[in-house]
Amino acid sequence: MEIDLKEIATYAIIILVGVIVAQNMNVVVSGSMEPVLYRGDIVIIDKNPSNLQVGDIIVYNANWFKDPVIHRIIKIENSSNGPAYTIKGDNNPAPDPALVYQKQIISKVVTIDGHPIVIPKIGYITLWIRGL
Repeated sequence: MEIDLKEIATYAIIILVGVIVAQNMNVVVSGSMEPVLYRGDIVIIDKNPSNLQVGDIIVYNANWFKDPVIHRIIKIENSSNGPAYTIKGDNNPAPDPALVYQKQIISKVVTIDGHPIVIPKIGYITLWIRGL
């Protein structure tokens, strides 16, 4: 068996780029954001979000679900703990069950002209590995 160093180098570069890029990505695990985001889609995220606004899609640690949630800000109000965000999945009939505060927000989905940057369906591999 002959070793093709060019092929090995190509795979190594792909893996390295994947690991670097994965640090700025999240996999969509449910249909709650359809038709904007679908289960298995990968979204590009900004881990240092600032100036959050109504309409932004964020990733946050919910107190009602074990994994981070990707939903949209639909309302912002002031509270004694700073801004309080009402969050909702686009495909859900009601907002998420609790207000979200800045300390819970992990990242914001990156958009271009208001449209999230999405890599469709590639995240299914991750969902399969995680048993989701």
